[in-house]
Amino acid sequence: MFEVTAAPAQKAPEAEPAREPRAYEALVREIGEDGACEVRDVFWSGTCARLQSFRTLSLAQHHARIAREAHSLKSAAGTFGYVRLAALALMLEKTAERLGDVEFRELLDLMDAAYAAARAQEPPR
Repeated sequence: MFEVTAAPAQKAPEAEPAREPRAYEALVREIGEDGACEVRDVFWSGTCARLQSFRTLSLAQHHARIAREAHSLKSAAGTFGYVRLAALALMLEKTAERLGDVEFRELLDLMDAAYAAARAQEPPR
């Protein structure tokens, strides 16, 4: 599967492409079209729920949980080639303990935008 590495990024996460098209093709080769489509649908619904849940959590009280959820999101987004979303999730994972509330909300806004951009670049079914 296509994975995003944890190496330091050379550019800002929002400068990353929203989607790496070859990642989904690689997944299809591994598990077939039906399986890849089903897993991607689960990713979309789970990611939508995860992004919404971030906004309900207090950063001060839940920074460890936020970091864990961001780690999971980073891995899942990388699997499907959603490079920008994975990079932003990595940023949240690594900085959750140090972020202020304003920076946290700004990062969530960027993640929401990356999610929307990735969805918009999905090929039609």
